[in-house]
Amino acid sequence: MSHTAVIITGQGFQDHDVVFTYYRLLEEGWQVDIATKNGDPTTGKYGVPLPMDKTARPLIAYEDLAVDLYDTVILTGGHEAPDRVRQDRDVLDFVAGMNSAGKVVAGLCHGPWIMVSAGVLRGRRACAYIGLRDDVINAGAEVVDSDVIVDGNIITCSYYGYMGAFMRAVFQTTEKLAAESAA
Repeated sequence: MSHTAVIITGQGFQDHDVVFTYYRLLEEGWQVDIATKNGDPTTGKYGVPLPMDKTARPLIAYEDLAVDLYDTVILTGGHEAPDRVRQDRDVLDFVAGMNSAGKVVAGLCHGPWIMVSAGVLRGRRACAYIGLRDDVINAGAEVVDSDVIVDGNIITCSYYGYMGAFMRAVFQTTEKLAAESAA
């Protein structure tokens, strides 16, 4: 079964996060979109451009995000990008909608800042990068010291060095939820 994902990011994104998650999703045969403000090209913290290559689908705008188009949303880090992205109402409504629909909402490193602002962490178990640990606690989550935590459809990863485990959790959780909804 082919799955669909959207990576939501913005100016100053953590290059490692977007490059790794994007190409891992493609490697598994997923259809992948990347959403940026107004669908505009942007650049990562270390200079990686979006779109990354000539084979990439065009970037989509935050306002074009639709829950029915995706199985999974990946919220990438780099402290600058998530702080900008979490200020966009279209993104917050989309992330909250993905959660309400029981679809995978996955935040990597500083990406859970967006989850905090979308209100999807209350009553959940999560891990957190030290720079947003207090925010995740104040959002009502039980913060656990771990590399990756899966709580139902919510996945958090505390640092981009753990992206392998993070992506395995994304794939396994998406498959599990798809199987449950098909049953």
